[in-house]
Amino acid sequence: MKKIDCRGLACPKPVIITKKELDNINSGEIEVLVDNEGARENLSKLAQNYGYEYRVLEDVEGIHVIIKKSEKLNISDFKDNGNIVIVITSDTLGHGDDVLGRTLMKSYIYSLTEVEEKPKTIIFINAGVKLTTEGSDVLESLKVLEQHGVEILSCGTCLNFYNLSDKLKVGTVSNMYTIVEKMHSATNTIKI
Repeated sequence: MKKIDCRGLACPKPVIITKKELDNINSGEIEVLVDNEGARENLSKLAQNYGYEYRVLEDVEGIHVIIKKSEKLNISDFKDNGNIVIVITSDTLGHGDDVLGRTLMKSYIYSLTEVEEKPKTIIFINAGVKLTTEGSDVLESLKVLEQHGVEILSCGTCLNFYNLSDKLKVGTVSNMYTIVEKMHSATNTIKI
């Protein structure tokens, strides 16, 4: 079993290092030692996204995430014709008047709940993370989308920047590496 010490490394480095190691083996286990819950979550999501078995152990050294790879998979294995990813970078839609922009964004996200073909993932970055947090006018629509199987991801760095990390109300916290992978595996990426 290969062991990697990622203690003290900032997000998304533990994920990037682990992904590179997994890409270099056809099968086997990799044990990654980290020192924070964010890294544990991100490594667990990496394993889940690729269908790898994993387990988490904790001891005095830190958090051990052990990922078992059974066969070589490529990012192309996860592409399908219905893989639409929407990236929302602001809490308003369009440029100009902010009141109009918030109204348009609310209408846009509500409309996503009504269309037949839902996106696979909606990614919120920069000021877009304000839409997934306490006080947002679109939380109910986002919860409906999540109930329909749409993955809702908010950039953890962005949540921290806006002091909203403890106010997330829908979806999960993500990292830039996962965001890039979601965008690259999409058949269509739409930036709003």
